[in-house]
Amino acid sequence: MELSPPPPGLESEYATLFTTDSLHFLHELISTFNYEVDQVGELKISRKAHLDLSGDLPNFLESTSHIRRDPAWRMLPVPRRLQKRHVDVGDLAPCDTQRFIKALQSPAQGIQVDFDDGNCPTYSNQIHGIHNVVQAVYNRFHDVPHISQAPVLMLRPRAWNMMEHNMMVEGKETPGPLFDFGLLMFHCGKKLFEHESGPFFYLSKKFHHFSFYEAQLGLPLGSIKATVLIENVLAAFEMEEILYELRDHSAGLNCGIWDYSASFVNKFGHRQAFLLPDRSKYVNMEKRFLRSYMDLLVQTCHRRGALATGGMAALLLPQDTLSDSHRRVLASVTRLKLLEISAGVDGFMVYDLNLIEPMQQLFKLHTDGDNQLQQLGPDLTVTPDDLLSMPSGGVTLHGLKHNIAVGVLFINAWLSGKGHFVYRGQVEDSATAEISRSQVWQWIHHQTQLEDDGRVVSRQLVVHLTKQLMMELSALSSPHETASNCDCHTRRTAAGICKTTDTQFKLSDVLCNLDPKMQHS
Repeated sequence: MELSPPPPGLESEYATLFTTDSLHFLHELISTFNYEVDQVGELKISRKAHLDLSGDLPNFLESTSHIRRDPAWRMLPVPRRLQKRHVDVGDLAPCDTQRFIKALQSPAQGIQVDFDDGNCPTYSNQIHGIHNVVQAVYNRFHDVPHISQAPVLMLRPRAWNMMEHNMMVEGKETPGPLFDFGLLMFHCGKKLFEHESGPFFYLSKKFHHFSFYEAQLGLPLGSIKATVLIENVLAAFEMEEILYELRDHSAGLNCGIWDYSASFVNKFGHRQAFLLPDRSKYVNMEKRFLRSYMDLLVQTCHRRGALATGGMAALLLPQDTLSDSHRRVLASVTRLKLLEISAGVDGFMVYDLNLIEPMQQLFKLHTDGDNQLQQLGPDLTVTPDDLLSMPSGGVTLHGLKHNIAVGVLFINAWLSGKGHFVYRGQVEDSATAEISRSQVWQWIHHQTQLEDDGRVVSRQLVVHLTKQLMMELSALSSPHETASNCDCHTRRTAAGICKTTDTQFKLSDVLCNLDPKMQHS
C-alpha cells in the first residue's frame, strides 16, 4: 500500500484517520473487492455498447421475474431512528465545518453527509470531511447535540467512477467509494451502532457484501442500513431486485430528478426519439416519465416494507421573510414537495436549513404518523412505456445559456476545491452540472433548433455563448474572487465539454488535470 503524505495543515487529522489498524482494514477491504469493482465497470460499458448496437430498450427482466412475483419477502425493519425520514439536509459536504455544525444543530431528521455530488474530492477535503464526521460521532464539537440526539448521519461515499489518487493498493489507485466507506466504517461504525444511530449510508450505486464489513468490525448482521438512489433509467427496471439483494440492509430507495434525467442522455442520447427538451422549461416531476418513476419507486418500496424518499429542494429562501420573493420561493417549493407527499414519499431533502421546519409542517398537515408505508398504491400499474416516455418540448436560448452557465461555473467551483455553488437562487452540484453538459452535447449532436429564432444549436454557437458568459463573469468579479474568474483551466475544460463526441464526461478527469499541489491539498 502507498499513501501520499498529509496535506499541509492536516497532519493531526491525517494521523487520527490513518492508523496502523485502519490501514490494515482498508488494505483488506480494497484488495478483496478491487477486482469486482473493475468487473462492474466493464459490465456497465458492455451493457451500454449492447444498447447502442442493438437499439434495444430496457424492460423488466424475465430472469428475475420470480423475485417480483413473490409477495412474501420483505425488508428487515429499519431501526427506530430511521422510521421517520421527513426532512433531511442535502448536499452537505462535511469539509464545510460551519455548515456541518449548523446542520447538526438543526431540527432535521437527517443529514446527507455528502462526499459525492455536493463535494469536491480533493485530498484535503476528504481528510477534513471524514475527520469532521469522526468528531461529530464522538461528540467533540461544542454546542452540538449528542450523536444519539442529533440528526442521523446518512453517509454518502463517492461514486464508483471516482478514484482516490493518493492511495495505491497492490499497484492500483483506490476506488474512491471504498476509501471513503472504509474509513467511515472503521472509525465510526461501532460507535454509531452503540448509540442506535447507524451506521447508515446513502449510496449512489449498489454496494455489496455489507455482511463482510459487519463481520470485520464485529457488528451484528443487518447493522448497516443503506438508502440507494435510483439514479439510472436501467435501475428503474430493477428496483425490486435491488431491494431483494439488500433486504437485510436496506433503508429504502430514493429518487432524484437530475441524475435520473441525465441517464437518458447517457444511455440513449444518440437516438432522436430520446431528445430531452429544455430542462428549465419542460422537465419536472410532473412529466409522465418522472412521475411514473416516482410512483413505481414508492409502490415498490412500500410493498416490501421499505421507505421511499424524494429528491432535494435546491431553491434558497431570500433572507427577507416579508418580501414577495420569499413568499414566491416558499410557495414554489411547497407546491412541488406536496406533489411528492401526495405520491406517498416518506421524506425528502432540502438544501436551505430555513426550509426544514416549513417542510416538516407539510408532513404534519398532510400525513399521519412517522411515514407513509401504509400507502401501497395497489391499483397503480407502471409500464415500460410510462418510464421511457420523453416529454414534449423544444430548446430555448435561455435554457441553453443556463445549461452552459451551470456547466462552466461548476467546473470553476471544482477548480477552487468546492463541490457546489449557488446560481440564480438555487444550489447547483455535479448532478445538475452533468444534466446541463449532457443536454448541450445532445442538442449539438441532433442539430436542434432554438424555439426563439430557429438557430441550430451548434458547437460554434455554444463556444460563442461560453465566451460571452466568461466575459460577463469577469466583468462582475474582482481580481481576488477566484471562484468567479474563469481562468485558463476552465476555458480549456469548457471547450472540452463542447467538443466531446461521447456522452460520458468524468469529473474525475478534471480533478486529474489540476495542478499537483491542488490534487494533494
